[in-house]
Parts: sequence; structure tokens; C-alpha cells
Amino acid sequence: MLLFDIVIGTLFATLAAISAFVITYGEYLKHFPDKKRPLIMAAQAALAAFVFFLLASVLLMVVISPF
Repeated sequence: MLLFDIVIGTLFATLAAISAFVITYGEYLKHFPDKKRPLIMAAQAALAAFVFFLLASVLLMVVISPF
């Protein structure tokens, strides 16, 4: 059961990371003249979103599973 939770969490964390990257990159392109800095910052935001949502989903499944 925990493996299934991790797979589902990874799926939604990946979607959150892609969304965070696209939104952040689009916004940062408006504020920086070069393309390298927004790309790095958007990748960092995507990684942070992925880690946060993966940990949150697994933790939530562990807490809810006994019920």
C-alpha cells in the first residue's frame, strides 16, 4: 500500500513541479533580460515544489492509512 501511495504522490508532485516551472519561468522572463537566470530560478522552484508535494502526500497517506 505504501508503494502505491508513493507512486501517486510522485505523479502529483511531478505535475506540481511542471506547473511551478512553467509559471515561474514565464514570470521571471519578464523581469530578467537574459534567459539563463530565470531558467535556474524556475528549476529551483520546480524542485522545491516536487519535494514539498511528494513529502506532503506520503506523510498524509501515512497519517490517514490507519483510518
